[in-house]
Amino acid sequence: MGIVTFVDETTSGSRSDGWGLEIAEERLTVRELIRRRVFQEVAEFNARTPGVFQGLVRPEDAERVLNGYALRTPRRIDPEAQTELALKAFAGNGFLVLVGDRQVTDPDEQIELALGTEVTFLKLVPLVGG
Repeated sequence: MGIVTFVDETTSGSRSDGWGLEIAEERLTVRELIRRRVFQEVAEFNARTPGVFQGLVRPEDAERVLNGYALRTPRRIDPEAQTELALKAFAGNGFLVLVGDRQVTDPDEQIELALGTEVTFLKLVPLVGG
């Protein structure tokens, strides 16, 4: 069992401190890695139900705010629905996934999770005016 560190970055240069998730397997698909990350984020949100969701992708019926996404009506987030949104965003280049210093593009690609693996989610910011 090891800890995988998830770090969020944007193309504008901001970088999160990162957070760890225990993963028992030595190999996982990118799809499963995204699913586990999203499930953890949703579980933490649902356990404390703060006003702002800080996660990989925007939940439905939420608006972007300074530190995440504000739900228009307070509710629990469905982890399955949020995972589907994340996988669609990944397929549509809403974010890139880097394992170590290597970009992975296929959600079904098996990746090695060696001790101390860092997975970066690079959120792409749309260009204004072109």
